[in-house]
Amino acid sequence: MGRRVVVTGLGLICGVGNSTEEVWQGLLAGKSGVARITQFDSSNFACQIAAEVKNFDPLNYIEKKEVKKMARFIHLAIAASEEALKMSGLQITPENAERVGVHIGSGIGGFDIIEREHSNLVEGGPRKISPFFIPSAIINLAAGQVSMRFGAKGPNEATATACTTSAHSIGDSFRIIQHNDADVMIAGGSEAAITPMGVGGFAAMRALSTRNNEPEKASRPWDRDRDGFVMGEGAGILILEEIEHAKQRGAPIIAEVAGYGMSGDAYHITQPAPEHEGGFRVMRNAVRDAGINPEKVGYVNAHGTSTPIGDTLEAHAIRNYFGEHQIAVSSTKSMTGHLLGGAGGLEAGITVLALRDHILPPTINLENQDPETAGMDFVPNHARKANVEYAMSNSFGFGGTNGALLFKRWE
Repeated sequence: MGRRVVVTGLGLICGVGNSTEEVWQGLLAGKSGVARITQFDSSNFACQIAAEVKNFDPLNYIEKKEVKKMARFIHLAIAASEEALKMSGLQITPENAERVGVHIGSGIGGFDIIEREHSNLVEGGPRKISPFFIPSAIINLAAGQVSMRFGAKGPNEATATACTTSAHSIGDSFRIIQHNDADVMIAGGSEAAITPMGVGGFAAMRALSTRNNEPEKASRPWDRDRDGFVMGEGAGILILEEIEHAKQRGAPIIAEVAGYGMSGDAYHITQPAPEHEGGFRVMRNAVRDAGINPEKVGYVNAHGTSTPIGDTLEAHAIRNYFGEHQIAVSSTKSMTGHLLGGAGGLEAGITVLALRDHILPPTINLENQDPETAGMDFVPNHARKANVEYAMSNSFGFGGTNGALLFKRWE
């Protein structure tokens, strides 16, 4: 089993809010972060809505001359990491720097920079490409910039497993600490792909909701009238720490990381396997890793993207795994949109907060529950008080890559 690992800090940013507590209070109030796209002119796009991070100024976190050298997903990762470190009270010093690592991923990376520099190339030729183009856009530079900014000299990694990215980042960081390769990990993911190519690409797949006239109602997991997901952006960063290390420095322990599961569908580039058997196995693997019975799990923060097929199959996997045990399930993507590679980090943080505060965030816009999920409890439309000991966060990605994180309430 290795060493025990706890969560001592959180940094959450998304369309609902620019800080952990703002996000959390917004979710409990059922606030949607979805609106018309403002970052580019989307008037000729099939989908014209997204959950953009609002009123975010990178200059509050990063020097002006450095801002232009980083894609937006890096700005968001730095801001979330700063908040998470501040909450944890961790001071990174020359004495502990080699025992503090960073594992921050992204599904897509710097689409904004790639599109900008491609325009420079087309309009002005190769001499117009910025010398900072590559290091401002590549996925591992979120982890790289965070490690440099805060002086973390331990393991420095970046995962890119589509929409499971930051769940894997957190789970792999859990393993790194368990195996004594670090005492602390700054772990999670960041995404900022609300760009013409990002939105246009997913719209071309017919994956996005086109409920453009009712943005706040567009993301509606398990609702009979759902028509696709809504893109979101943001970052979710957790500070993971070996339990004795945290106790010795008097850190605020928020929850314990109890288990981590991984699986692959080996089925299709975008569709889950029949009955989401890969999702079934990943939940089983996380619970098995924790060494508990599934009946002890009281809440699942589902992947729940609001797609017709994905929602139904995930519901079947949850029902197949947990059986008659009536488990509460909600999808906070109904409010935050889908952060792609940042989703697992944001939702892991939300799951930890649900345990901390004994309250489950709702699935909003659930007006007519899909008959195929009849009898399941999706915490519809209103947050609910609940005394849960173990809670799970699910993430599933294109290519059939699955991750599940299991957290235990801290007493």
